[in-house]
Amino acid sequence: MIGEKVSFGKTSIGLIRTTYLIDAEGKIAQVWSPVTVKDHAAVVLEAVRKLA
Repeated sequence: MIGEKVSFGKTSIGLIRTTYLIDAEGKIAQVWSPVTVKDHAAVVLEAVRKLA
């Protein structure tokens, strides 16, 4: 996704990290946007486990 973001106190237009979790039926189960890198993988893994 492209949009306005702030980096080092300066506003600019750039890529906004987004993660989509797709369920077994091919539907979007959850969306994270913007993504905060710290602990993101663990949060997504927990959501995947809840789908099962």
